[in-house]
Amino acid sequence: MQKLKVLFMCIHNSARSQMAEAFLNEIAGERFEAQSAGIEPGKLNPLVVKAMAETGVDISQKRTTGVFDLYRKGAVFSYVITVCDEASAEKCPIFPGVAKRVHWSFPDPSALQGSEEDKLRGTREIRDAIKAQIEEWVKTLP
Repeated sequence: MQKLKVLFMCIHNSARSQMAEAFLNEIAGERFEAQSAGIEPGKLNPLVVKAMAETGVDISQKRTTGVFDLYRKGAVFSYVITVCDEASAEKCPIFPGVAKRVHWSFPDPSALQGSEEDKLRGTREIRDAIKAQIEEWVKTLP
């Protein structure tokens, strides 16, 4: 059986899309091949790396990827899922030639305020929401 290719996109590919990619590959890697990218690739958020490690998922060696790099390589996806928050939705990238587009709104961990522990707590909440969304989504597909 051929795996469905899924691209998770957000602005910087530093947090939400990275978590979504890792969780989909972990939860349903036998059915899906997930990648992630951003329109303005940044630097991987260290709090996201830490929060993911708490779940047993190591993304510490991941690098951010640009949407246009994938496009230039001719990448094709069955699904493109944007994970920008509603405030950034107008900047959330579009990937051409995709069969199905889906939008899931999640807050940006880099925008969290407060102490380091407050930010980590917020990142964990976003992480858990992304994981729950993926678990529900894969149940809806054949």
